[in-house]
Amino acid sequence: MDLYGIETISATIGEEADTIEDVYEPYLIQIGFISRTLRGRIVLPDAYAHMGYKYEK
Repeated sequence: MDLYGIETISATIGEEADTIEDVYEPYLIQIGFISRTLRGRIVLPDAYAHMGYKYEK
C-alpha cells in the first residue's frame, strides 16, 4: 500500500478523494507544484521552494 496515496491524503485532511482529484490536483498541476507520472504523483521543485525546503534529486 502506498503510504501517501490519495486515500491517505484524503483521510489526513478530511476531504473526499474525489474533491482532491477534481479541485486541488488540477490547480497544483497548473501552477507547477505537482505532476502526474506513470508511477504516480510527484512533487516538483517549485513546491519545495514555496514551502521553504531545499529540493534534492
